[in-house]
Amino acid sequence: MKVAIAGLGLMGGSLALALVQRGNDVLGWNHRSAPYEQARKNGITCVKTVEELALARPDILILCTPLKAMDTVLGKIKLVLDEHTTLTDVGSVKREVLSSVEKHGLRPLFVGAHPMAGNELAGFEAADAHLYDSATWAITVEEDTDKERVITVGRMITEGVGNRFIVTTAQEHDRATAQISHMPHVVATTLAAQLAVNPASNIALALAAGSWRDMTRVALTTPERTQAMVEENPDNVADLLRDQAARMTAVADLLAQGDADGLAAFFATAQPYRTVRARLQQGIPEGVYSIRLDESWRERLLAASRRGGRVEYIDSVEAHARDFAHLREA
Repeated sequence: MKVAIAGLGLMGGSLALALVQRGNDVLGWNHRSAPYEQARKNGITCVKTVEELALARPDILILCTPLKAMDTVLGKIKLVLDEHTTLTDVGSVKREVLSSVEKHGLRPLFVGAHPMAGNELAGFEAADAHLYDSATWAITVEEDTDKERVITVGRMITEGVGNRFIVTTAQEHDRATAQISHMPHVVATTLAAQLAVNPASNIALALAAGSWRDMTRVALTTPERTQAMVEENPDNVADLLRDQAARMTAVADLLAQGDADGLAAFFATAQPYRTVRARLQQGIPEGVYSIRLDESWRERLLAASRRGGRVEYIDSVEAHARDFAHLREA
């Protein structure tokens, strides 16, 4: 597969390296040429302009720039991008990207995607071909999404990188990532900020171990990157933060009242997640099943994902998926 990567930072650079390792023809462009020397040494063909990237007629062109830069990139490639090429992205918020793609008249070529991979580092110098190991992606589909382009993106994920994916809508995706990524970044930052002003901060830091490390790892992300992330999904993140604040206040009240039964009930509310987590750690998926990609392909893929299915293989006729543990029935 011929794959073009627009943006050779941590995510784009790591994806390019992973694709090269699996024998794909990878072209790359970056707004600064600093990564090019190292990228070329790793088998990535680098081009001078993003228009040149589009003119190479890749099978798929992946937007890996920050979300705020994607609109500018789309404006540059819209007149030269061939309809042969499927356009996708790795952005952590989908509705904003979809809106920009539509503004530039590229929606017929577009299928949104988002890999659940990454770390607190940045830049091509931090790129790692193993960053995507075992990652699950989201592919977003709307009423007018083209099935063949979904298959192209799906094959890039399963064959090109060796990952699996779920299928969801942009709206569902943005609600979900606010819960498991964007809001936790804010919570981790508040924990780190609280420690900084604690009179016993030096003692606390000396005693900090695994629980503190795990709760605050993403607070090490650059402030600019975290701010951009939450600003791009403001309504969902704000709603979840208000809910989280209400839950914390309720627990504080239980502690102040010495309500042992209330505290026990609170901690029991997380039991469904603990059960699912234990099952996932044991690696106990259900068996593989097939999903026919007929005229109801979109509904079939969405239904499979909503019950915990992750696609491991896809072609023009069918997809193969496994159901993993889930918290609630779809």
